[in-house]
Amino acid sequence: MELALEDFYADARRAGYRTRVRLHLRDTGPNDVDAALAGVDLLKNVRVQAIVGPQTSTQAKFLAELGNKASVPIISFSADSPSRSSSQTPYFIRTAWNDSSQAKAIASLVQKFNWREVVPVIENDDSNTRFIPNLVDALGHVGSRVSYRCKIHSSAGDDEIKGAISSLKGNWTSVFVVRMSYQLALKFFRLAKDEGMMGQSFVWITAYGLMDIFDVVGSPALDVMNEKAGYVNSDFLPSETNNGSTDFEKINTSKASEKLHDAFLKTSFFGMTGKFHIQDWKLVSTTYKIINVVGQDRKVIGFWTPGFNISGNLNKKADLYTIIWPGGSAPRGWLLPANITLEIGVPFKPGFGNFIQFENGKATGFCAHVFEEVIHALPYEVPIHYEEFGDGKGESAGTYDSLIYKVYLNEFDAVVGDVTILANRSLYVDFTLPYTESGVRMLVPVRDKRQKTAWTFLKPLSADLWLGTGAFFVFTGFIVWFIEHRTNKEFKGPPASQIGSIFYFSFSTLVFAHREKIVNNLSRIAVVVWLFVVLILQQSYTASLSSILTVEQLQPTVTNLDEVIRRGDYVGYLSDSFLPGLLKRLKINESKMIPFNSPEEYNDALSTGRVAVIVDEIPYLKLFLSKYCHNYTMVGPTYKFDGFGYAFPRGSPLTPEISRGILELASSGRMAELEKEFLYVDTMCPDKDDSQTSSSLTLHSFIGLFMITGASSLLALVLHVGITLYNNRTHLISACSQGSWRGSLVILSKIFHEHDDSSNTPDKDETGIANVDPPVESPWSMSNHIIENFDSDTDMGSPAEGEGTPGREVSNQDPGPPSFAYMYSER
Repeated sequence: MELALEDFYADARRAGYRTRVRLHLRDTGPNDVDAALAGVDLLKNVRVQAIVGPQTSTQAKFLAELGNKASVPIISFSADSPSRSSSQTPYFIRTAWNDSSQAKAIASLVQKFNWREVVPVIENDDSNTRFIPNLVDALGHVGSRVSYRCKIHSSAGDDEIKGAISSLKGNWTSVFVVRMSYQLALKFFRLAKDEGMMGQSFVWITAYGLMDIFDVVGSPALDVMNEKAGYVNSDFLPSETNNGSTDFEKINTSKASEKLHDAFLKTSFFGMTGKFHIQDWKLVSTTYKIINVVGQDRKVIGFWTPGFNISGNLNKKADLYTIIWPGGSAPRGWLLPANITLEIGVPFKPGFGNFIQFENGKATGFCAHVFEEVIHALPYEVPIHYEEFGDGKGESAGTYDSLIYKVYLNEFDAVVGDVTILANRSLYVDFTLPYTESGVRMLVPVRDKRQKTAWTFLKPLSADLWLGTGAFFVFTGFIVWFIEHRTNKEFKGPPASQIGSIFYFSFSTLVFAHREKIVNNLSRIAVVVWLFVVLILQQSYTASLSSILTVEQLQPTVTNLDEVIRRGDYVGYLSDSFLPGLLKRLKINESKMIPFNSPEEYNDALSTGRVAVIVDEIPYLKLFLSKYCHNYTMVGPTYKFDGFGYAFPRGSPLTPEISRGILELASSGRMAELEKEFLYVDTMCPDKDDSQTSSSLTLHSFIGLFMITGASSLLALVLHVGITLYNNRTHLISACSQGSWRGSLVILSKIFHEHDDSSNTPDKDETGIANVDPPVESPWSMSNHIIENFDSDTDMGSPAEGEGTPGREVSNQDPGPPSFAYMYSER
């Protein structure tokens, strides 16, 4: 400050200034009483207009009161956490940066590197009364926390400081925020370096403190203050309350000091560290430099501003410059405590040893194996030691909740076992991500619901399919009869015989035993399509009947807990678990609950009817079913829980590390391999569907086939009717021209019911018989005979009569009955 004054008055522009600033120095050191006495001396005897200092907040606490009494501004460049507010001490002006903004800057740096926990290392005095709450709040906003605070007294010796450093080494956190005086910080860092805590994996963040006063303000501060203050008489006014009883009460007030106070509050300029501006009796903090200390060098790597937070540039958002860390990489923010082996609690689990079991001082089973694979995959070594949670007499030392509480009491560093993640347990510990399937279901016996009776053969097809199939049998038989009966004598005869032919032909196709000859191509098409449908029906019926007669239709004896409650049945559960609480919430009477310890006890209780259901978590039930799947199944809704997880103390940095390892095991498929190896190795049973019902085939399953065969038969019928009417169109036109609808119906009846041999080809035997016994000639046949003989007689080149000629051969054939049109015309 003396050098600044010399430079100020050496300037020619200021040589004529009447105002002269005289410095009165007092070396008080860190002692608060010395600072108070020096302040009284300056105000009472020297009668100064301003006091620059004090060095600490505890010194400022007293001097601020003196400044209020004398109306003299007390200006401090380092005391930034006084216990009283600015409104209570308006003459105390803080030019140190505000704690709250400094805390935000530190929190932004912590967030930048994703450090989850920070330990403040502070001087145990009033200077940190506001800084620590501000730091805790700022860290909480970025997802980090302060779980431990290291306080060191300003007068602490080396042994006391070493004890504090040892406590830091025994903590998981390796990120420290240091805020203390220069004298104490110098001793602390020297001893911390000796303990190896200034190297790789450690982070030390030093808060803003008393730097070189020229770096903070510089000569422009004095320049502005002396243009603004002007010259005022330095006479002190006597105190109105001065009664001479104490030196403090003899301190007078100064008008010059009041004017200097007002001028200082209006001071604003840009210095080496940015804008200097007093607001609410304290320096407005807007920018912090982030300095990387490497050896003897200090490197500015970025800034913190309210607008951009952490940035490499003051005017825009940018990445920080490269930080040189001990070891080359950014620390992860935590370390295993030095020379510590994690004590792992293992639950006592005699019945389900596949999950967890303690033998010869070592944990085995699925839960332990997954944990060890994750631990061994970490990039650092984690020493562990298992300890069983038992009473030493073959029994558990308590419930799982009791075991979890041991972690909360720091008796265990973690719990490895089949521990379900529950909300009430998470109040005391942190859980990793679950590594098993989640949820609770019911286990119930199953029995074959199918009763083998004399009518079992009807069960393969549902009633609607039986009726539909029968209807299409009759429909297809009718179509074939209608098309065939005019030309096929096997479908002729009395009405009763023709009806029998319809049913016999149609139903005999069921076993492909029909013997009737089909002569019409249209009926052949209908029959071929129908036989395809019959083939599928037959095969489906056979398969379904075989399943009914040979395969058990296992159905659960109970489907929901309401049924159990209504019947008053007993419910089993796994002992030492959380399930009693769940069952009570589900309205199960406590007297109806029975605890069990093993799959064998489950099987015995269910098979003997001691309990109707077992309620347990899905992993246990799947393990049980791998051994007893033929007689039991899981039913009912799934009550959601988060599965098994590993428990760690609240805030343990191992929790996210183990969770990431669990995710890697699951995504790589290794988790499924471990489940098969430890849990379900003996499984030989297929999964059961607890919603199975009757396997009867329904009409809906075959509706497409029936539509195809129905359409084919109808098309054949329509084409047959159309062709027949077209061939007899002359007679129909003649009948219609007479205007008699009765006559038309008679013609149609004769067309579709009388015999028609036009499409038949007689056999040789039938021809021979016709030549031997010709039928009685009718007028129709006589005329044909005469014509045939006339043609043969006029043929001069015809062969001898004995050789037989084509003409004679035709004349000997039976021309058949007269046409329907001729018969109608004869009438």
